[in-house]
Amino acid sequence: MQMKNNPSSLLNLTLEELTSQLEERGIPTYRAKQIMEWVYQKRVTSWEEMLTLPKTLRQELNLIYPIVFPEVVTASGSRDTTQKLLLRLADGEFIETVLIPASPALYGEESDRRTICVSTQVGCAYGCKFCASGLDGFKRNLRVEEIISQVLLVEEKLGHRINNLVFMGMGEPLANFENLNKAITILNAPWGIGLGARKITVSTSGLASRIREFAERPEQIRLAISLHGATDEVRSQIMPVNKRYPVAELMEACAYYASRKKQLITFEYILIAGVNDQLEQARLLAQQARRLRAKVNLIPYNKVEGLPWERPSDEAQQVFLNELRQQKIPATIRREKGHDIDAACGQLRRRMQHEEKN
Repeated sequence: MQMKNNPSSLLNLTLEELTSQLEERGIPTYRAKQIMEWVYQKRVTSWEEMLTLPKTLRQELNLIYPIVFPEVVTASGSRDTTQKLLLRLADGEFIETVLIPASPALYGEESDRRTICVSTQVGCAYGCKFCASGLDGFKRNLRVEEIISQVLLVEEKLGHRINNLVFMGMGEPLANFENLNKAITILNAPWGIGLGARKITVSTSGLASRIREFAERPEQIRLAISLHGATDEVRSQIMPVNKRYPVAELMEACAYYASRKKQLITFEYILIAGVNDQLEQARLLAQQARRLRAKVNLIPYNKVEGLPWERPSDEAQQVFLNELRQQKIPATIRREKGHDIDAACGQLRRRMQHEEKN
């Protein structure tokens, strides 16, 4: 399914928008619900399959509202059953989407938890020092249909219905604020994909002002903060955004979000040898987590070609974890999945881009 560059893509519309636009064209408004049911409940991928609509109407609407998808360039399977799609957009840019299986250690051998990691931008402007997504710079925001189509493609190509979604792929979700919000509406709506708000997590590098705005959404959407440093001195080495939104300001925004939601905030903390894995950082991190009743997800650094960092030893990782637990902070170590298929954000896209240039 090759994507067309059309702002009227059906996947860009809410039920309310489609209903209004059909009414303006003199088409019965009840057709809007039929159309959304075909797309999101029955998961058809073309107008031709919507058999409850007259053929002439299908042909007309196909020209106005094409059902558009990126091209699946590769679908890679990892030994740990993580699966990654490399997708080519209409303008030739690449994005990545990853399906992450449940961890038996956390969820049990029989868990059917399937998490999709969704991208929101082509590249990234925030330049986090551990991440491959921003190494080639920021290209553009993803449109709503380009966000939604990642979910539908994963389900179609990999044969799984996802039941958990994280905006933690390429890009900074809160920097694509308008499109992120509309995509979440479609993902959560009963007429849309119907994914519960508590099953949706937005991960941000720390855009404090946007966190406050995002807190005004009524749904109980989970928030994850890419913290990676408990002090400005350490965090600024890793996260350039910290110079604009220092730790204290970020924590205030997180406190505001927590006051509006029933969900625990998660601090994502990538452990980098000699940079942020000291016991003092663990103690300060514990203080911040305790204040917000946050949980901590430790992630040993996943080596990225072209970046200088190294991961701490298993012993150092465990020492850091133990310190948090001694401080009564709920904390886990997330062992990276998909290492053998370059599953860390942006690695596969970057390799493909460089191959096409050479």
